[in-house]
Amino acid sequence: MNNLIKISNINKSFEGTKKIKVLKKISYDFKKGKIYSLMGPSGSGKSTLLNLLSLIDRPNSGSILFENKMINFNQTAKNDILRANKIGIIYQQDNLLPDFTSLENIYLASLAAGNNKNDSILKAKKLLKKIRLSNRSNHYPSQLSGGEKQRVAIARAIINNPQIILADEPTGSLDQNNAIEIFELLKNQINSNRLIIFATHNRFFANKADCLLEIVDGNIKTING
Repeated sequence: MNNLIKISNINKSFEGTKKIKVLKKISYDFKKGKIYSLMGPSGSGKSTLLNLLSLIDRPNSGSILFENKMINFNQTAKNDILRANKIGIIYQQDNLLPDFTSLENIYLASLAAGNNKNDSILKAKKLLKKIRLSNRSNHYPSQLSGGEKQRVAIARAIINNPQIILADEPTGSLDQNNAIEIFELLKNQINSNRLIIFATHNRFFANKADCLLEIVDGNIKTING
């Protein structure tokens, strides 16, 4: 069995002036070696689902299994360690730390996973070379273009060799040429032991995934794959 994530009967609501049900008894098996695209209108629950899968948020009910092990959302410290070592997260807005250089933004993610500083710096330098930004290693986010910042964000997400990469609209704030470059860089991270899930409004990119999913009325629907 090559299921890496299994979600069962996931419900998620938000309380405001009235209760809003975002996800309704969603069940799905995500398999290793595949890249999944997630579509749906704004407010449909794409980001909510990614936040649940990243263990940043918790469902109201239902279960999430990683490699057939049930996630206990009360074990916050354990889940933080799991996230640091197993999950890479990429956002639409790069979320880079403004007071740190490209190199520092990348290797700090390795330090957060408990790795040695010198080893972390070496790995970060190799990743900067891989994404063709070695000449930007000492530049701060304010000195980088949108595409460059997103490449640094991808390097940060993969420095700990995560099994799971979650990307929320990773090309949404970029022009078409940069968007294509970033998407290809993201897609090239897939391997037989990893899965990638990315949310997008762009059907051109969505159709390039192994499996296109859509969230409609709080439920998940397989469009292809």
